[in-house]
This record gives sequence, structure tokens and C-alpha cells, in this order.
Amino acid sequence: MAIDFKQDILSPVANDFAVMDTFINEGITSKVALVMAVSKHVVEAGGKRMRPIMCLLAGQACGVQDLEHHRKLAAIIEMLHTATLVHDDVVDESGLRRGRPTANATWNNQTAVLVGDFLISRAFDLLVDLNDMVLLKDFSTGTCEIAEGEVLQLQSQHDPDTTEATYLNIIHGKTSRLFELATEGAAILANRPEYREPLRHFAGHFGNAFQIIDDILDYTSDADTLGKNIGDDLMEGKPTLPLIAALQKTTGEEHEIIRKSISTGGITQLEQVVQIVQNSGALEYCRARAEQETQAALDALNQLPESEARQALTNLTLMALYRIQ
Repeated sequence: MAIDFKQDILSPVANDFAVMDTFINEGITSKVALVMAVSKHVVEAGGKRMRPIMCLLAGQACGVQDLEHHRKLAAIIEMLHTATLVHDDVVDESGLRRGRPTANATWNNQTAVLVGDFLISRAFDLLVDLNDMVLLKDFSTGTCEIAEGEVLQLQSQHDPDTTEATYLNIIHGKTSRLFELATEGAAILANRPEYREPLRHFAGHFGNAFQIIDDILDYTSDADTLGKNIGDDLMEGKPTLPLIAALQKTTGEEHEIIRKSISTGGITQLEQVVQIVQNSGALEYCRARAEQETQAALDALNQLPESEARQALTNLTLMALYRIQ
């Protein structure tokens, strides 16, 4: 079945989404012109705004009629997400993101790092206005864990002995944690503590599936489709799940080629690595894992009462999985 993003996912919260978008732009105003310019650049280069949409839908799924506070929370989440992307691009020395020049490429690393700091600080500044200590605590802890996930990834770079368990820890911090803040945060703000856990589990598994699918796509699509160079993760020696699975499934020379490409980085053997990953059954394994994580996400979501918003979250989850079908 074809899922239409606007019709099947965005429509229950379309008006709130539009208001939230203007709120982001108001949120990043600054007395310093360069801060404004860079913030605007990175916010506009944003992607599908999936995290704020999830926040708004989760709020509605918790039974909230007026999403005024949730619009603010959704904007805060997008600002945090943008900040992590800006910092990621500096760490990865990326020149492009989604086909557009990154902040570090357009200005420089110093500017990008400091504006990333500004966006995180501004997000917390706005979060305080929501006047909810439980929410503030959840976000403070969560933001620490996001930073830890990034450092854990750095620590595992060039380590061919990285296990799937470590990979899952990395992607929990790097990807899933912000999805969790978006949905669990919506339940806290809605004053529905009983929905916190189901929504957190939903988002955690959704994030895991999402990242595994992203990692699979590196081996199945060309650079244009992905908006990033297929060799990026390899170049940096990041042990992603397709590589970890390929190491499990190969022996001899093939096994050594994969090990070497992780430990040294670089793309001299890129074509061979892609070939080995594609032929080893690693991608089939990753697809199965992505399907398991997707199912776990949907099972958690079904603990919420049936609603249009819950259906939209289901559609979003399925749409993410359809990228590898």
C-alpha cells in the first residue's frame, strides 16, 4: 500500500505543524547577526521534520485537543535535532547534508560548533517556559545521553570488534533518544504519565529501525538518492550493522577485507566491500532486524487508544520501513 505523507501522516496536525514552523524561526532570533544567519541556514536545510511531527501526533494520540504547548515542544525538539546535525557535520567533516552545503563548509568549524551550542541553549531556554520540571529533567538527561551516543560512536570508530549490542547502544543515543524525547515528552506535557512508557518504547524501536534502514540504504542506493556519499561511513571506519553482520557471515579473505576497511577507513576497497556486504546475506539480516524493530514499535503504539493520530504514527512507521522493500 502506498502511504501519502501529507494525507496519511501529516493531516491530523497540519495546521499545528505550520504554526510550529513559524515558532522555530521566532525561536532562533538573536542579537548577533552571524548566529541568526547560520541558524537560519541550518534550520531551513532541515529534512522532513519527522521528530516534531511525531511530537504533535503523540500529543494528539494522548487526547490533547489544543496543541499550543506541544507546538512549542515540537519546535524545541527540531532545534535540538538541528544542533546535533550541525555538530555531527563538524565531527564528520561533512561538506554536504541532503545535497546542500553544511554550516561548517559554508562558514567554518568554529562558527558551526558555537551556533550548535547556541541552538541547544536556546532550546532549553524555551523549554523552561513550558514550566514542567518532569519534562525539563527528561530532556536534560536525554540530551546527555545523545552526546554520550555520539562519543560512543567515536570510540568505536575503526574498531572491527564492535558488537551488535554496542551498535545498538550507539544508535539509541545517536538516533532513537531524540525520537523518545519527542513522544514521551508529549505524554509528559499532556499530563498522561500512563502513556509515557508505551510512547518511549514505540519511539525507541522506531528510531532503531530507522537507523538500521538508513545503514542498509548505504549499500543499495546511489549517492544522489541518499544525499550523502555512500562511502562516508566507510571512509570514517564506522562499524554499521551491515558491516558487523558481514563480519559474522564471512571468512578468509572477504572477512579480512571488511576488517581492514573498518580499522583503516578509506575507500580504496569500497567496491569490494559493497560487493561482499551485498553477497554475504548481511543486508537480509539487517532487513529482518529492521522488521523486528518496526513490529516492536507498532506493538508498543497499540497500547494507546485508537485514534486518527495513532494511525498516522503507524503510517509513519510503515513508511520508514517501506524504504527498503
